Amino acid sequence: MTVDYAHAACEGGLMEKSSLTALAREQLRLAKRASSGRSADTVYGGHEHILRQTVIALVAGRGLSEHENPGEATVYVLRGRVRLQGNGDGWEGSPGDLLIVPEARHSLDALEDSVVLLTVAMTGS
Repeated sequence: MTVDYAHAACEGGLMEKSSLTALAREQLRLAKRASSGRSADTVYGGHEHILRQTVIALVAGRGLSEHENPGEATVYVLRGRVRLQGNGDGWEGSPGDLLIVPEARHSLDALEDSVVLLTVAMTGS
């Protein structure tokens, strides 16, 4: 039996442990059912935090169309192969690769069924 989530008291807050492997598997299952071919779940942070981490699953051939970068961001490939494009350049990533998201408009495409961990440190107000 594996435990996907565990909680413990942590200096006035809550410490949490998540299985990215389990989350990736679940999000990819949901993406395959979705008409958009994608699914996402924010695993840490949100609009009230500076740091936000989101597991994003994309079915092969699908992606996130060109969009602005809301802050400093990285894409860590958990599963599959993706292509990050921006500022006239492109980078491919496979499991274990960390891609730095350009500050310019950019897009992300799945070259095969893929799951990434998007980490964003929001800038501005």
